[in-house]
Amino acid sequence: MQPRRHPPNPTGEMPFLDHLEELRWRILWMLVAIGIGAAIGLVVSHYFGALEILLVPVQPYLSGEKLAYFSPATPFFVTLKLGLLIGILLAFPVVVYQAWAFFSPALEPSERRVIVPSLYFGLVLFCAGVLMAYFWVLPLALRFLTGFQSEFLVATIGVDEYLAFVLRLLFAFGVVFELPVVVMILSAMGLVTPEFMKEKRRHAIVAITILASALTPGDIASTFLMIGPMIILYEGSIVLSHLIHRRKADQGELHTPSPEPPSGSVGVEG
Repeated sequence: MQPRRHPPNPTGEMPFLDHLEELRWRILWMLVAIGIGAAIGLVVSHYFGALEILLVPVQPYLSGEKLAYFSPATPFFVTLKLGLLIGILLAFPVVVYQAWAFFSPALEPSERRVIVPSLYFGLVLFCAGVLMAYFWVLPLALRFLTGFQSEFLVATIGVDEYLAFVLRLLFAFGVVFELPVVVMILSAMGLVTPEFMKEKRRHAIVAITILASALTPGDIASTFLMIGPMIILYEGSIVLSHLIHRRKADQGELHTPSPEPPSGSVGVEG
């Protein structure tokens, strides 16, 4: 089913109510995709051992072979959470497509030529961030955190607490690895320039430190392991922004504002 459209107006613009109607249908298809993905995710998490993959890094630090739970309902809700998470990941391409189909008509052709590859690039970067967190940062963070008072304490880790810790860390690294994509899109839209990013480099490092401290689960090891890649990504984003602006300049798409104020503006004599 497609949203009902009124005949186009003389200016070629879609009426406001048609925008709302289209947005409603786009959101509906997103929810349907997430629902179908969640149903598949429940099957995967229950029958194919999705939880087992997340437990691999913590196995050396458990006093037994399994995580603990402290409520009879916890295994059921853990399965639901994993199913929903898998469903969102499976539905993510559909969600991105629906969002792109809604916003793309308002973009210039040059902006679309940058944003479309950026979306694929962003998927690769997100996966790279998650893999880095899973194979490198998470084992180091667990080793660091469980190394305190180990001669006096025995680890009895609850599954809810562990999943919250792991998913927050994986998601945080996946999100911060999207920085180059955000810069590419903003540069294509003319909202960010490489000169601006170079000028604000020191401010960016402070902001990166604060953001890494807020996103990581609270240990120094994972915080510093996030700060390093984020600074590298920031420097790489400056290069990408420079390439985009140079390409726009070569194609004559950059407009240099006139030094004279426009006629009728404040300060212009009659």
